[in-house]
Amino acid sequence: MSAHKDNFHYSLPYTVPIRDINYGGHVGNDVFLSYFHEARIGYLKNLGYSELNIEGLGIILAKIELDLKAEIFHGDSLHLFCRVAEIKNTSFIMEYLVEKSPDITASIGKTVLVMFDYAKREIRKVPQSFRDKVAAFEHWAL
Repeated sequence: MSAHKDNFHYSLPYTVPIRDINYGGHVGNDVFLSYFHEARIGYLKNLGYSELNIEGLGIILAKIELDLKAEIFHGDSLHLFCRVAEIKNTSFIMEYLVEKSPDITASIGKTVLVMFDYAKREIRKVPQSFRDKVAAFEHWAL
């Protein structure tokens, strides 16, 4: 897994609060997943969606990959980057990058998210309108 911030069109700033620090004195590995989650929520909101409403459907997290690259400490100013890297039939792949400074990447990661109809309790196809919005935002050639 590799990522470069120039490939991301969405990011948000984040200052590390004390609650993110573990007994080792740095951000715990589990907290990086929360950073990915914050970035994902912001990305979807930017497109007019939420995790529970993408054209009437929700998403379920099916897979997570996380590579840790550098320590992060209380008070560090981060940038959380995310993007949709690929859309499949019933799922889509998001990639993440947590930047500690312009020359230090703290972590990179990937999630597979499955479209889910919570009312019917079943997996559904990714809506075409979501595909179109993502393609436009990510500058994909159609």
